[in-house]
Amino acid sequence: MNANWTETLAEFLRNEPGVGAVRLDAGARRVQLATLGQIDVEALRARLDATLATIAAELAKDAAAPAGFTLTREGGVVQLSGPGCETAPKLWRWKEYAWPASESGEAGDAHEEEDWRELAAFAATCGGLGLAGWACSAFGWGPPWLATALFAGALIAGGWDAAIDSWANLRRGRLDIHFLMLAVAVGAAAIGAWSEAVLLLFLFSASGAMEAFANERTHREVDALLKTAPKQATLVGGDGLERVVAVEEVGVGDLVRVRPGEAFCADGVVEAGESGADESALTGEAAPVDKVKGDPVYSGTINLGGTLDWRVVRLPSESTLQKIIRLIHGAQKMRAPSQRFTDKFGTVYTYAVLGISAAMFLVWWRALGIEPWHGTPAAPSAFYRAMTLLVVMSPCALVLSIPSAILAAIAWGARRGVLFRGGAALEKLAGVNVIALDKTGTLTTGEMVVEAYESFPPGRESEVMELALALEARSEHPLARAIVRDARARGVAERVIEGFESLTGQGVRGRLGGAAVMLGRRELLEKGPLKGWAEKLPNSAAEFSEVWVVGPGYLGRVLLKDAIRRESAPVLERLRRAGLRTVMLTGDRRATAEAVGAELGLDEVRAGLSPAQKVESVTALKDGGRRRVAMVGDGVNDAPSLAAADVAIAMGARGSDAALEQAEIVLMNDRIEGVFTALDLSRRARAVIRQNLIIALGVVACMALATIFGRVPLALGVTAHEGSTVLVCLNSLRLLFAKGA
Repeated sequence: MNANWTETLAEFLRNEPGVGAVRLDAGARRVQLATLGQIDVEALRARLDATLATIAAELAKDAAAPAGFTLTREGGVVQLSGPGCETAPKLWRWKEYAWPASESGEAGDAHEEEDWRELAAFAATCGGLGLAGWACSAFGWGPPWLATALFAGALIAGGWDAAIDSWANLRRGRLDIHFLMLAVAVGAAAIGAWSEAVLLLFLFSASGAMEAFANERTHREVDALLKTAPKQATLVGGDGLERVVAVEEVGVGDLVRVRPGEAFCADGVVEAGESGADESALTGEAAPVDKVKGDPVYSGTINLGGTLDWRVVRLPSESTLQKIIRLIHGAQKMRAPSQRFTDKFGTVYTYAVLGISAAMFLVWWRALGIEPWHGTPAAPSAFYRAMTLLVVMSPCALVLSIPSAILAAIAWGARRGVLFRGGAALEKLAGVNVIALDKTGTLTTGEMVVEAYESFPPGRESEVMELALALEARSEHPLARAIVRDARARGVAERVIEGFESLTGQGVRGRLGGAAVMLGRRELLEKGPLKGWAEKLPNSAAEFSEVWVVGPGYLGRVLLKDAIRRESAPVLERLRRAGLRTVMLTGDRRATAEAVGAELGLDEVRAGLSPAQKVESVTALKDGGRRRVAMVGDGVNDAPSLAAADVAIAMGARGSDAALEQAEIVLMNDRIEGVFTALDLSRRARAVIRQNLIIALGVVACMALATIFGRVPLALGVTAHEGSTVLVCLNSLRLLFAKGA
């Protein structure tokens, strides 16, 4: 292939006169073409797929643009534009195409999903046949050969995947712990220890299935996030007529109409109408954001109030929502894959055990003159002794020491609403020394609550309550719901408003007992006859949202704020006592964030952050790898920073699909106390794992030395080996019966 991949891409553009430019994002698997006029889509699709298959592996390399072409890069997006006049880009219509499937793409994902199920089936078969064989052997059921046949079937099922991996490594001239498992199992079977062989392969295959499942879940694509984006848009033509089209057909400069309850399909600017938008998924801001002419709107946010006409400024594929998806892909690459303890020294341990066993066989045979193959109970053969050594050095307890503790800890956490998605998160959380938390929905409830009613002049607060309830009773606005909920909880009398009228983007008005009344934003007052008075009214504190009420002879306001979870302060205090630094990362305003931070006693507050800035903050907190950072969040805007953190924790009840997909730990009952519960559990699990490793390695070392320098009967070797395995299991099971933190 040509070393300069841009030449291949340029050749594609030369051969496609209807295509002005091509934009590629290999990380997000996205392709866009700038088209001019009519094109043959099917023929273009085939040629595009062939071109991408040729250059996909080279896109990350720097290369010069061919003569007459323009090459630009923005993040992970590469764009090559062909020669043309200066006005040509204004005529382009960008179209998006699916990235071509490949063996390592969609097909690979399907294979991975099938792989863990296959491993689980093999492990279950191994366990079932092994139990049946043990029962036949222990109770004398069936003919003598039946138990042996069942054990043999169990060994085949339990060792099938290990045999495939071992064969692949043997062809490359490598031995690993899979090979040792098979060698130990065969050796144990050769000296009659069938149950031991089956137990070893069952545990090994079961832990492999668990690890494969956790890995598949951790690396799933962010399809759930993509599904939240709208699939259609309502375009408004120059004649004012509406036309519903697929989102892919929306172009820069198009006028789009969005009605209450609908989502914005791209980033744009409001041209007509007034409304409010729920941007909490992107910014973390709990209160709706007012939208009037000239205000920006963002893809993935929800229109709450009136109908808006807005002009597209970025393609749906280049919107804020899509950038978040690309941030997730990029941040995932920053996280190193977890390795089990046994994998780190598996090859060395395998060579050591096989080498020691083979060497001792020769020593017993050649140097000490012991019968090589045929021995007696009083004088075991050299092969019998070597197999005994192989059995006592079997890493069964060692292999079990980690997954048994992890499974017990995961089961304990699940009963208390803390879900660990794999053992890697459980182990990593124990080493965390900085915990970053989102504000809205994590430290706070994410629901607005009424803090106070004020009247001007003072003393008429009860009338303010009654009027606010009467005017807001018909509204579905989040602030209205909070006011109605609070007023009814206080038992406020409900009054009927006549001539009710909604003022889009401003408030509502009507008549009560013949007097004109209204409710809405401060700007509503400043436009009417109360303008002079309204300008002198005191401003509310930054952490509050306010709703003004105008009644006959009085003026009042309702102050609302995002309620802080009552459990947040105690949990943060316990985290600090446990030695963790607490940091809040939020897209909310600084004044609001600092007020919450001061109330909760956080060590640091970082406010006004975009999703990209949250990722930068998490990276900075890591301090070049010198600190481990856990991130707790719940929204779409938290997903990139969750992916960038060493450990990702998501609130499960109200968490977005994107946040849950990135999370390694999910607090299923949406309780912030689960953060400390998870930390305490992970530290206890780490202690148990270390104890298990000491037990397993200690028994192996002692029994190996005893076998080499003395004569250890097989029964004693099996008893010691089984004893260490049982002891490791019992030690791990302590986690199941531990009291909560």
